[in-house]
Amino acid sequence: MDKNAPKLRSVNKAKPPFELNQFPLEFPYSVGEQVVYILATRGQADIEGKEWEEIFANAIGAEWRPSVVGLDDIVMGNTAWGAKSILAAKPSKAGKIRLISGRNDLINSFDYNVQPGLLPDEHGELVLNIYNARIEDIKKDYKHVRTVVLIRSKSLLECVVYETQAIRYEPELFYWKWNKKNLYGYRKTDNSQKFTWQSGGQQFTIFEQVPKEKIIINVRKPEKVPRNFVLNKVGFDKSWITITNNND
Repeated sequence: MDKNAPKLRSVNKAKPPFELNQFPLEFPYSVGEQVVYILATRGQADIEGKEWEEIFANAIGAEWRPSVVGLDDIVMGNTAWGAKSILAAKPSKAGKIRLISGRNDLINSFDYNVQPGLLPDEHGELVLNIYNARIEDIKKDYKHVRTVVLIRSKSLLECVVYETQAIRYEPELFYWKWNKKNLYGYRKTDNSQKFTWQSGGQQFTIFEQVPKEKIIINVRKPEKVPRNFVLNKVGFDKSWITITNNND
C-alpha cells in the first residue's frame, strides 16, 4: 500500500436508491395494483407517458414532477428518471424497441440550415450534441440518471418494466444516412440502426435492445366498477355542480 495515498471515506450519497433493474421487492405488486385499479375504474384503458411516470414514482416512493426536458420527471435523492411507455403485441417477447426522446431542433439550437440529403454526418453530430447537452445538464444535479421503460400490451394484462442508464452518445461511434427527410444513425461496430431523426418535426428516436434483466407483470382482468357505485361511495349529489350561463 502506498503510504502517500490518502484514505478516502466511502461516500454513501453516491449510491442510487437501488441498483439498475434491481427494483424493491414490492415494486411489481405496486405497479400491478395500479394497473388493476385503472382497468377496474376505466375498463379498456391505456397508459401513456405521463401516467406511467406517476405510477412508477408511486411504486418506488419517489417524487413525481413532470419536466420539459423529460429526463428528470421522477426524482429520489441523487437519482433522476425519465419514463417511456410503448405498446407491443406481446411485451415479454419484445426485442428491439424504439424510444421517442423528443425534439432535437437544429434550427433553434444552432441556427443551422437543415438540408435533407446533404451532410448526413454533420447533421447527425449536431442531433447527438443536443441530446448529450441535456444529459450533461441533468447530471449537474443528479449522480444517477436513468430511463424506466414500460412495455405494455393493448389489454394492459401483460407489462414489462426495465431501466437503462441515460448516457452520452459519442458522435464518432456512429455514421448517418438520409432516407428522404429522415436521418438514420448507425453504429460503426455492427452497422445496426441506433437513431432516427425527422428533419420536419425534428423528432429524435433511439433504438434499444430490451435487456434480459426485466420484470414481467401479468395481472388478472377485474370487473369494471359501475359508475353509480363510485358516485355513491363518494357521496355525490347535484349540489356538487355549479352551472354558470355566461350569455352577456
